This record gives sequence, structure tokens and C-alpha cells, in this order.
Amino acid sequence: MTDIQIFDTPLDTGKCVDLAINPASGGNTAFIGTVREQTKGKKVVKLEFESYIPMAISEMQKIADTVVERWKAYSVVIHHRVGTLAIGEVAVIIVVATPHRAAAFEACQYAIDTLKETVPIWKKEFFEDGEVWVAAHP
Repeated sequence: MTDIQIFDTPLDTGKCVDLAINPASGGNTAFIGTVREQTKGKKVVKLEFESYIPMAISEMQKIADTVVERWKAYSVVIHHRVGTLAIGEVAVIIVVATPHRAAAFEACQYAIDTLKETVPIWKKEFFEDGEVWVAAHP
């Protein structure tokens, strides 16, 4: 089972976990990305995420399909937020359920790393003295 969605409203961590948990899974791993209060010593005021949603959903589904195939995941949930987010708000949730914990950790790491590299979601950081578009990956 995969559940891939992009929302312009707050994400629900509990719902994502509930969707992913499978009675057969022994390893369930979640990544929850939140808006931090500073970047490179500068105070962040807010973030904005924009996306080309049809392509983003397609790329996120490719990630989920790879996770299912490579790590034998029973379920993969990837939810991402677009719009304006305040400090502490959840920007992305990834939950992976696999037969064993090592696979769950590896698959979850692969999913977030690949999402940041391939999915057309762009982040703008707002500071007290300006704003900047952030590269998809370092």
C-alpha cells in the first residue's frame, strides 16, 4: 500500500502512522521534517513551499515504488505540505513499514534523500532581513 499526497493544510502525523502500520511489519520507521528556527545562524521567520503537484506526486510515487521493491515494504506513506509554514510546523512525513527494522530505516532514509533530490517541491526561507530560495539539495 502506498499513500502519496500533497496538502496545503497541516499534516497529520498520527494518520500517516496509522495508514502505514501493517500487522505483518516488524519495522516501522517515520521521518517527520519540521520548520526549524534558524539556518546557518540566521533566524528563520517562516518557509514557503511551492510545487508542480502532478509531477511531484508522480516522482513521490516512484520513490514509494522503489521502496516497496527494494526493501519489500508493506506500506509507504509520503505526505508533503505546500504553502506558508511557521516555525515548528510539519513540512513532510514519510512512514515505511517493512518486515524488519534495518530495512525500515534504510528505506525511510532513501525516501527523504531521494525526495529532496528529485521531487519538484521548492522551498523559500524568510529571514528578518530578506528571503532566499533554497536549493533542492546541498
